[in-house]
Amino acid sequence: MVRENITFRAVVAAMLVCLQLVAAGCAGVGPAMVNRDRFDYTKALSDSWKSQMLVNIVKLRYGDAPVFLDVSSVITSYEISSRGNAGASFKFDPFYETGGNIGGDIFSANRPTITYSPLIGEKFARSMMAPVPPAAILSLVQSGYPVDLVFRVLVQSVNGVRNSYGGRAAGFPADPEFFPLLEKLRRIQRSGAIGLRVQKTKQDEATLLVFRGKTSEEIEADRLEVRRILGLNPEALEFRVVYGLLPSDEQEIAILSRSMLQILVDFASRIEVPDADVEEKRVAPTVKDDNGSGSPVASLIRVHSSLQMPEDAFVSVPYGHRWFWIDDRDIQSKQIFSFLMFIFTLVETGGKEGAPVVTVPVR
Repeated sequence: MVRENITFRAVVAAMLVCLQLVAAGCAGVGPAMVNRDRFDYTKALSDSWKSQMLVNIVKLRYGDAPVFLDVSSVITSYEISSRGNAGASFKFDPFYETGGNIGGDIFSANRPTITYSPLIGEKFARSMMAPVPPAAILSLVQSGYPVDLVFRVLVQSVNGVRNSYGGRAAGFPADPEFFPLLEKLRRIQRSGAIGLRVQKTKQDEATLLVFRGKTSEEIEADRLEVRRILGLNPEALEFRVVYGLLPSDEQEIAILSRSMLQILVDFASRIEVPDADVEEKRVAPTVKDDNGSGSPVASLIRVHSSLQMPEDAFVSVPYGHRWFWIDDRDIQSKQIFSFLMFIFTLVETGGKEGAPVVTVPVR
């Protein structure tokens, strides 16, 4: 009889355990996964985006065609289920016999579905071929980005004063006045004596570059020199900003801005490549920055190459038989590369039209 009670209690305990397993399987798992999944996917998307950007710059350096693949959506579904069973049998006559059985199983699954959308056709033309609007360029300056960095990366010329360009087919050095112009604009920006104003007109909105009234003698001298270089009215404090090669009058600033493709080609031309690849005609020689008067200008970004995968890289990608990478200890190159990625998001306008082209379920 004692043995029956012990067995009976064991069977009841097993049944309770099975019930708890079933209850656990019914509990919600979504909220617990939000924090983990958000940061895991954010890191994965960020790392892949950096790698995609760098490998496309390297491909352009070697005369290859860039290919961009957007991650249109990430859908993650979870499933957790459990099942349990328990039973017991008792026989009192003619012999005391007891028996029991317990069983159960738990099933879990995580099925993310990642949708990719290649950048082709009209979307490629809109994102890669269209020039960055001058208003967006000035907005970057207004938001605190250094004006010399913004103009050096995004501007082909301003009022006919030309920036350097590293494209092999149509490369050219900067005009002698371009880099001195950037230095003066940077000093004016630091003083807070330059600003942006949007004025509504009958047809559209006009962007105005505004010089603040009272400044120090040094900043006033810089402003006068900027007006001289650009051929602007020396007395005016507001100037219309338009897209174009040359201004229509002395109160207009014509900015010929670059497209994203031009920006990538310019960056690609300055990547360090092995001398052997140059000698074998696999790639053109590296373009050296020139201020237009023969003096060298420090490169904005340094991309290294090596036969082995680097150990301490901000981003690294394999291409051909080598690795190309940005050193994690090179803060300027990291900042410029991040700025380049931000510009890419700035020029990518419009939604994700159309059905997904490639859908990969991961099981």
